[in-house]
Amino acid sequence: MKAAAATVFILLTTLSLRSTGKKFRWCTLSDLEQRKCSELSKVLLAVLPPATVNAFARVSCIRAHNTYDCIDKIRVNKADAVSLDAGDVYSAVKLYGLSVVAKEIYMEGNCVFAVAVARRGTLDIQRLKGSRSCHNGARWTSGWNIPLGFLLVRNDLVWDEDQPLSHIVGGYFNASCIPGIGVASPQLCSLCQGQKSYIQDKNHFCETSGGEPFSGSDGAFRCLKNGVADVAFLDHLAIMNATESEQEEYELLCPDGSTAPMTAYAACNLGRGPGRAIVTRHNFKKIAKKFLTVIQHLFGKKGREKARFELFASAPFRGKNLLFHDATHHFQLVDEEAEISHVLGLDYVALLQGLGHEGSSLANSLVRWCCISNAELRKCEEWALNVRSHPLVCVQANSMANCIELIKNNEADAVTLDATHAYFAGRCALVPVAAECYGEECTSAQEEEETEKLAHLTALPPIYAVALVKKNAKHVNIYNLVKRRSCHSHVYSPGGWLLLAQYTVGAQENGTANCNLSSAYEDYFWKGCMPGGGGNLCKVCIGQKEAEGGRGSSRCAANHNELYYGNLGALRCLFGDPSGRSFGDVAFLEHHNLLQNIQYLDSSGWAKGCSPSDLELLCLDGSRANVTEWKVCNLGLVPPNVVVTRPVTVAKVYDFLVKSQEQSVGLTFQLFQSKAYGESDLLFKDATRHLIPTSHLDYETILGEPFFQLAESVFNCTPAGILDFCKQDTCIYSEHH
Repeated sequence: MKAAAATVFILLTTLSLRSTGKKFRWCTLSDLEQRKCSELSKVLLAVLPPATVNAFARVSCIRAHNTYDCIDKIRVNKADAVSLDAGDVYSAVKLYGLSVVAKEIYMEGNCVFAVAVARRGTLDIQRLKGSRSCHNGARWTSGWNIPLGFLLVRNDLVWDEDQPLSHIVGGYFNASCIPGIGVASPQLCSLCQGQKSYIQDKNHFCETSGGEPFSGSDGAFRCLKNGVADVAFLDHLAIMNATESEQEEYELLCPDGSTAPMTAYAACNLGRGPGRAIVTRHNFKKIAKKFLTVIQHLFGKKGREKARFELFASAPFRGKNLLFHDATHHFQLVDEEAEISHVLGLDYVALLQGLGHEGSSLANSLVRWCCISNAELRKCEEWALNVRSHPLVCVQANSMANCIELIKNNEADAVTLDATHAYFAGRCALVPVAAECYGEECTSAQEEEETEKLAHLTALPPIYAVALVKKNAKHVNIYNLVKRRSCHSHVYSPGGWLLLAQYTVGAQENGTANCNLSSAYEDYFWKGCMPGGGGNLCKVCIGQKEAEGGRGSSRCAANHNELYYGNLGALRCLFGDPSGRSFGDVAFLEHHNLLQNIQYLDSSGWAKGCSPSDLELLCLDGSRANVTEWKVCNLGLVPPNVVVTRPVTVAKVYDFLVKSQEQSVGLTFQLFQSKAYGESDLLFKDATRHLIPTSHLDYETILGEPFFQLAESVFNCTPAGILDFCKQDTCIYSEHH
């Protein structure tokens, strides 16, 4: 029955193709591909039912000079489809107007590991400068985009974007073979061995075609094995089936400077990116999808005619990766309206834009800072007027999570995040640029001290999470907060949400504690203000009394447009609005600037006559303490805020921050002060004295293992929209798990 159903399916599909009355023209890049394509054409005619024998009117094999010749032939309707490296797929879509119809899916999904391979004991990743290199292809995922992104992030390659990236690469390596780089960079072709000719169709030197023996990942590996190069940049698929002798002779170069066996590509690689995909013209997508469906049903891994012809095998034609990659398990058709950023992944597309794949743009020289409120925007605009380095552009968002989305979408470059949102950023493949340093010793920190790794970071003065109540509310303690009115700086805040859970919703003794903290808090407190939350935890919030051109209501917004947002906002909430209404019984916030914030609420008229003596801290032993005793009476240590960005923009953002810090000394504009804008902790915490570089550290080190592990366990159970958003980047997300 199954076989009959498959025959009917193929019959219907091919009959629907018949109406086109055209050949299906596959673009080939070598004589061997031409042979395999011709065989596909022949067996299709042999196995299709007689009624459909003219459905495709044969597969026609169109020989092209290189991948860009293929793209052009498809564009001008001289060919119909081809499978390309993801880097070329992006160019085909963005620069030539083609469309993606399907992705090749391998054992690990659609993703490939970019690896650097060298002869055993000859090289490490820190000594690449001056070596000879072979790359699978110019602007290709594993041979160009990911390795160059990696070198730029580490500042090994310094590119000011005034000159082409290829020129910088030419100065970094001693000699190279980078097929497809073009005649403008002869030094990057000097190791290639394809035939040279003044006649284009006979010239295969440094081309992405079968005529250049060092083209593609297998070609780059061949270049290394022939002793022509010291290092080869390629995808892991080329070394998955390395022979025993190859495994003994060669090794992988790991990011930390160590080396690893060829089999360890999942742990020792320069990054992951999308594999190959199939492109066609926009108006040919339906036909192309039907064609791919038919040939996969017939000749794929489970094809009913695979004994006659194997779609994903090239050995019978004495080649490798002909038409499709031999490691392909199956095709995955792409949704009709899928954006290229979702087909290839947000991070990968942002990387390509950062490497100038669409040409240089003004955005390359700008730093776009993400602001989450009107007050932050005002401060940022003043920053932009005062800074004298990269131009600063202020981008509006509505929350820290929204900023992470904008940075991933390459619509913003940087933002300062609290520790929980920094954890989200790590899960979303953004990287830490700098951490805020609080306390007197940070003020005079010297450059060499700043760059000390863990030793300096662990010495930073801590910030404490505290629970604050009015002194006259004598009956309140840390263990009887159930059904009270609560004030939290915002949803997911380190002190007022994550650490707090250990003593409230996560500590219920009846064993029925809800591991979804978001809903557990709603059940725990009677009502409150947790900006960005929902339900009864928005009922105490008041929004902005006088909306300042905001988009709709700002009530319970996860930003300063909600007056009860942040540390100052939670304190406002505890005192209640100036009319004495809308208040909470307990406020969860951070100790820094607490005394100054109390003074500010008095002087600004929000809570006239209030003083620190009106308040007390709730301690974990059930007692209470003076507000100045946060060192002994607190809910735990809060890690520093972290500035994050995309990997390829780390150097630019850090350089900008260094210059901003230098220039803000002695100016009327102060980077780490916010009261002039009617709020606290705008863009950075007001307690910040200095920013410390952190690009050499991972999030677990910066946030501390206890906090990081707590976040891991909580978000295995508690949903967060930003984590769902980031799951779209399947390559990145699968690395985390």
